Amino acid sequence: MAFSVQDLDYLTALGPAALNDGPVPALEQAWRACLAGEVERPAGVRQVIWDSWRRSVEAGLDPADSAYRFVADEALAATLATHRVLIGAAAHVMHGLLAYNPRGHINLTDARGTTLYFCGLDITPVGSRLLESVQGTNCTGLALAEDRLVYVLAEENFATGLRQRRMHCAAAPIKNAQGQTLAMLTLTAEPGWFHFHTLGTVQAAAEAVSRQMALHGLLEEQQAVLEVLNEGLVVLDERGCIKALNRYARQLFGVGPELVGSPFQRLGRSELSDVLGEPVRDLDCTFHLQDRSQLACLVSVCPLEQGGVIVSLRENRRIREITRRIIGTQARYTFETIQGGSRAIHDALHLGRIASRSDSTTLILGESGTGKELFAQAIHNGSDRHKGPFVAVNCGAIPRDLVQSELFGHVEGAFTGATRGGSAGKFELADGGTIFLDEIGDMSFDAQVSLLRVLQEGEVTRVGAKNSRRVDVRIIAATHRNLSLAVAEGAFREDLYYRLNVLNLTVPPLRMRREDIPLLARHFLARFARSLRKSVQGFAPEALALLSAYGWPGNVRELENSIERATNLATGELIQASDLPLETRHRAPARAYEPQPAQDLSSHEMQAIAAALHSTGGNIRLAARQLNVSRGGLYNKMSRLGLNAADFRTSTPAP
Repeated sequence: MAFSVQDLDYLTALGPAALNDGPVPALEQAWRACLAGEVERPAGVRQVIWDSWRRSVEAGLDPADSAYRFVADEALAATLATHRVLIGAAAHVMHGLLAYNPRGHINLTDARGTTLYFCGLDITPVGSRLLESVQGTNCTGLALAEDRLVYVLAEENFATGLRQRRMHCAAAPIKNAQGQTLAMLTLTAEPGWFHFHTLGTVQAAAEAVSRQMALHGLLEEQQAVLEVLNEGLVVLDERGCIKALNRYARQLFGVGPELVGSPFQRLGRSELSDVLGEPVRDLDCTFHLQDRSQLACLVSVCPLEQGGVIVSLRENRRIREITRRIIGTQARYTFETIQGGSRAIHDALHLGRIASRSDSTTLILGESGTGKELFAQAIHNGSDRHKGPFVAVNCGAIPRDLVQSELFGHVEGAFTGATRGGSAGKFELADGGTIFLDEIGDMSFDAQVSLLRVLQEGEVTRVGAKNSRRVDVRIIAATHRNLSLAVAEGAFREDLYYRLNVLNLTVPPLRMRREDIPLLARHFLARFARSLRKSVQGFAPEALALLSAYGWPGNVRELENSIERATNLATGELIQASDLPLETRHRAPARAYEPQPAQDLSSHEMQAIAAALHSTGGNIRLAARQLNVSRGGLYNKMSRLGLNAADFRTSTPAP
């Protein structure tokens, strides 16, 4: 921003008398020579002024025309809005500078020479254009052309009107942090008020505005970073009042910037108020909001040295979504991917689709290995919750003393070995989606009580916690056990059983859908041949006959494992009988159905019919009498469910 040596020498040579008294004859003569077309610079004028005069003449400007030119009103409004912060920062400095220049004025222009703001006696209108190419040689226009600090004496102006006003000017650029010129600050003073110190004062004022703009730019960058952070940030002062809160925090609490200045408690009631004065990391906290909803967050508190604190918040639901993506808790199967063409599987799929159109709790029954989880995933994917999580829990695989912690979570210190900071349970991970409780019949009695509360209240309570949390979860349960018998024996809560059994379907065992065995076998063969890079194309007739005749006590899971084994052992394009597991080659009769007491048909229809057929040795007439239905009605139900009386005549009737 410094003057050139020539500028300083020239000003020194003129001396105070020239600045304060009358015109400078040498400048008048040089100006007239320039207008007359003289090319060589006379000795009495600075090179920077002579060059500017020459550009003004070459632009065809009339020195007698001193009228201001203005930008259009619409363009001016947009320009003023764009430079709102700049005008605010400069105005304060300009009015302070005016105290040392009471008989002059100060104006602010943008980098295009448009006047943005002014103060003082001799007013430069807002919106006027002071570019050299528009107004001729003038202090603001010259400073923009040179992009540095300049001064212009009265006789150094190009337009006659400016020359006759007998006002001297100094202008200095306002720059941003990258050194780019944002605007120009110009001081105009009467000769008696214009001196050497004026130049330094104008430069200092422009640098002060530049520093403010640089600071504002830094604050804007920091604010932009805070706004795009995927966690809520709330800045509190030493009194605990909100100084700032970013976009994510406003979204979490459903508030706007108007809450700035309010106590932190206005965001919602929580246990956090007791620990705001000390550092906290990942505190599990629940806010009770004004609309009576709850917001569960992990909260960290960082006290500031100058007073106040920064509170960061990460919503538990979003953390759980990230966790689910990492552990892969998503449903893959749909109704279309479930293989089978039998009437029994079609009926199960029909009931499954009905269940998918509802949010009601669903109970899936069936022997081990029949594919109960496939149906649970298909129900989830066919429901309105398909975009939410699907969390599967095997209740029989969790140690009984850890079931509640796994399902409902725990707080820090709830028991020996509890996770520091506590841990969310499977129900919280499933919030917004579906939880699949496999082997529900193996759940402990205490966990059944907690599960009943979830079904009734839609809330879970972590082990060791005082307060409950709301969850939005659809429950699908499954079991291979006879729950009605477990209720009768006192091993399963009757009220929970009825809450689980709102909708139910039975996945038929493989021996009751034998026509599906070839289809399933070919499906598994195609998959394993591809993954094992084998050229096996199909089954030898004898092998397929053995597969169809076998009882499959392990159901579809056993069939799948058997096909994988056979694919590994196969040496040709067809799987031979010798490639199959030994038990399938013994042509063992179908496994006798395990006896279960006959029960109400509306509850577990397939189990009831199968139990009656077993107890009567496959006698349709006796079974129909036992079930209190007609023989024709029983035949129809058996046909629909894929039951065959012959399968029960191989076993000895129960005494």
